[in-house]
Amino acid sequence: QVQLIESGGGLVQAGGSLRLSCATSGLTFVTYDIGWFRLAPGKEREFVANSGWSGTILFADSVKGRFTISRDNAENTVYLQMNNLKPEDTAVYYCAARKWGGNPTRETEYSYWGQGTQVTVSS
Repeated sequence: QVQLIESGGGLVQAGGSLRLSCATSGLTFVTYDIGWFRLAPGKEREFVANSGWSGTILFADSVKGRFTISRDNAENTVYLQMNNLKPEDTAVYYCAARKWGGNPTRETEYSYWGQGTQVTVSS
């Protein structure tokens, strides 16, 4: 059974930092891309970042220069380091897993999803 479990969300002031974790089990981690998406109130879920199984990394323009992503293949975990957070980063953050190919910024490309973790940035 595949599981993805996010952690690390919370309440932070603007300009602060958080590190989200996505711990996976039940899949061959080194063969999967892991992506992060977020869902803000009143908006559609949007792509944030992707850590490719081959080492490729993608970011949404809105987070470039502020967020970094890394993966620990020994721990089957991907981390999303979020710095200089802004109120508009407030959302539920989800991690998801997909095989290679296609467009990693599209949520329909992902087969497995976590339950999400809330990030709230106060002004």
